[in-house]
Amino acid sequence: MHLQIVSLFAAKELVKARLVYTLCILLSVAGAQQATAQYTVRGTVLDSSHRYPLPSVSVQATNGAGTATDSNGVYQLNVGAKDSIWFSYLGKPTRKFPVLKITDISQFDIALQVNIPVLPELKIRQRNYKQDSLQNREDYAKIFNFHKPNLESMTSIGPNGAGIDIDELIRVFQFKKNKSTMRFQERLLQQEQDKFIDHRFNKALVRRLTHLDEDSLDRFMVQFRPSFEFTAYSSDYQFQLYIKESAAKFKAGATSPTF
Repeated sequence: MHLQIVSLFAAKELVKARLVYTLCILLSVAGAQQATAQYTVRGTVLDSSHRYPLPSVSVQATNGAGTATDSNGVYQLNVGAKDSIWFSYLGKPTRKFPVLKITDISQFDIALQVNIPVLPELKIRQRNYKQDSLQNREDYAKIFNFHKPNLESMTSIGPNGAGIDIDELIRVFQFKKNKSTMRFQERLLQQEQDKFIDHRFNKALVRRLTHLDEDSLDRFMVQFRPSFEFTAYSSDYQFQLYIKESAAKFKAGATSPTF
């Protein structure tokens, strides 16, 4: 009887040891995956006047990756979540910018304090909001489609019955990566909404409907900027009526919108 109790105790200890070992392996894999998470930082490098793009500016990351701006001052660099990037032109480097503190990594523009006697020709590309939005969704599909792992996502049903999705199980223990990705997703969604408002509530339309001068127009655009919900779901008639009525209130001294 004593031998049976000892054997049962040893078996339980063996099971515990195996569970601890498996957990260590999962955490190790999760840490490795988090360390290799990749993001793409892109933007334009301009001169000190913020008007002209700078070609051949060196862009470096702490992970050893590097690139240079093209003839339009545009760059693109793959980095990790823990990396920082910096710029260097004519032997003068900038400070380092941590990736996770960059507000919009899809459009991280920067102006350098340089004096160039001969500036390159400025090339302007007509922006297309829908194309840019679709491209952004494609570039960051993994971030937009991210969801927290749960019991439903960890369970898979196949020909042999129900089972556990190992990849989803590993993601359960990626606490820092999950939190970082959720923040990144929220940031991308907010930027997408802001750009949609900018697309619809644009200066050309507002100027045509209100006839405000430049200084008043700038203040009106800030004070009466509509919410995303109203911008997304209102008809053209409702949206333009809101602008006209808000302009009348603005000229009368009002400082906030009403919906």
